[in-house]
Amino acid sequence: MHSFGYRLNGLLTFAVTILALMCVIASLSDNLNIPSPSAEIQIMNINWFQKQPKGSDEVSLRMNISADLQSLFTWNTKQVFIFVAAEYETRKNSLNQVSLWDAIIPAKERAKFWIRSSNKYRFVDHGKNLRGKEFNLTLHWHVMPKTGKMFADKIVMSGYSLPEEYI
Repeated sequence: MHSFGYRLNGLLTFAVTILALMCVIASLSDNLNIPSPSAEIQIMNINWFQKQPKGSDEVSLRMNISADLQSLFTWNTKQVFIFVAAEYETRKNSLNQVSLWDAIIPAKERAKFWIRSSNKYRFVDHGKNLRGKEFNLTLHWHVMPKTGKMFADKIVMSGYSLPEEYI
C-alpha cells in the first residue's frame, strides 16, 4: 500500500497537470476570436502651442475619444491597456511617437466609451519641429489575458496638423 504522502503527491500532480492543460486550452481558444474594434478621435481645439524656454515645442490638445473595443474581450481577457499616441516624422527620425492619453479597461462593459479630455501627458518635441507639422493620432491597445500571451494592435487616424505659428 502507498502511504498518505504518496497518494497526496499523486493527487496534486494530477490536479496541476489538469490545470496546466486548461490554461493551454484557454490560451489557444483566444485565437478563435477575430476582434473588430472601432475608434474615432477628434481634436476639438488646441489649448496652447508654445515654445518652451529651452527651445522645445509643446502642444496641449482637447480631444474627443470614442471607441468600441468590446470585441477585444473574451472569457480569457483580464484587462485591456489602451493609449493614444501622436506620431509624426522629422528630418532626424522617420517616426516620433508621443503618448498623449492612456487608460486601463478592466471589463467588457466599460469597453464602449466616449471621453472628452485634454492630453494627459505633455506633447513635447525636443526641437522646433512641430510648427505646421502633420501628424497621426493612433489608438494602441494591449490585451492582457488571464493565461497565455499578450497581443497588441492599433488603429491609425491621419489628417491632423498643427498651426504654423505659436498660440
